[in-house]
Amino acid sequence: MSNSNNPERVSSFAYGGTRWLLQRLTAAFLVVVLAFHFFLLHFAVHAPEITFAGSHFRMQQLGYLVTMVLFLATATFHGTNGIYNALVNQGIEGTQKQAAKWILVVASLLLFVQGARVAWQLTVGF
Repeated sequence: MSNSNNPERVSSFAYGGTRWLLQRLTAAFLVVVLAFHFFLLHFAVHAPEITFAGSHFRMQQLGYLVTMVLFLATATFHGTNGIYNALVNQGIEGTQKQAAKWILVVASLLLFVQGARVAWQLTVGF
């Protein structure tokens, strides 16, 4: 189903396309991991109990570290893909569309690299 077949559909995502599917999969993953994060850091560990040593300990657990890196990757993709889609929905085309795409790709990479650097520092300690 394309946008031109349904005049009420305003998304620029190609229904059933790869970006459409990844946007939904990352959204589902984010909901689950955010629920885990909220439960862990608001109910299991209370705010006054959060310390650098505790964060360092959690990041040394392989499962936690992998979950946080996947969270970083999916949040970065979901956010920048959503911004790109919103810009396309606003009507950018041609050079503006290409510029937006590449700026968001570079921004995504920078965000991911910086987040991974922080995760690494929390894992090995400062």
